[in-house]
Amino acid sequence: MKNTTIVSSISNGSAPKKAMVLAAGLGKRMRPLTENKPKPLIKVQGKTLLDHGLDALAQAGVEEVVINVHYHADQIEEHVATRKNLKITISDERDELLDSGGGIVKALPKLGKNPFYLINADSFWIEGFQPNLTRMAKQWNADSMDIMLLLSGMANAIGFNSKGDFDMDADGRLTRRCEGLVTPFGYAGAAIINPAIFKTAPKGAFSINQQFDEAIEKERLFGMRLEGLWLHVGTPEAICEAEEAIAMSAA
Repeated sequence: MKNTTIVSSISNGSAPKKAMVLAAGLGKRMRPLTENKPKPLIKVQGKTLLDHGLDALAQAGVEEVVINVHYHADQIEEHVATRKNLKITISDERDELLDSGGGIVKALPKLGKNPFYLINADSFWIEGFQPNLTRMAKQWNADSMDIMLLLSGMANAIGFNSKGDFDMDADGRLTRRCEGLVTPFGYAGAAIINPAIFKTAPKGAFSINQQFDEAIEKERLFGMRLEGLWLHVGTPEAICEAEEAIAMSAA
């Protein structure tokens, strides 16, 4: 069902200048590596997961990044203090872990009113011909979209064992995978989001999947297929898989 367009103040095809990195999780699936260290500071190929994401944002022209913290928050704060090419602000969730959606709502005053990039701290990718975040910005259309997701074809996903997340039509519009079926695309942990969609969001902890589903109902959830190789690093075993993929791509 179609609904009223949420007006965005960023022009179509313009690159967001702000971003949020979701880095507050407990990293339970990454144990024992995360017993004394937050998952975003786990290294892959000599670089932390967090820095892989921040480097991609800087390459896409982002100037300001909000990072939410909870587990071993002090370590993340100390680490990002060394970054010089981005203005980084911390959204503190030490007192209450708010999940993805609640974390974004808490950070909205720092993110402003324009569409922003959202990335997960445990996903990054080997780029194709053109940086994927730049491609997303070029395809962003505020007239028809509330959210755009970066999607990976299952054959181009490392460390992601799933039946997929979404189906995508010829225009890029997304629908959820039906239970028991397999879909061709997995959410690669990066998005462009219009912050106006959170005007009716609940208080406290909730998942961003609620906004995904609302956008689907309004036919305003879109996707773009990732060029390159998606590296989903959610377990210790996935680190080795990701490093092997990086080494092969550089050979």
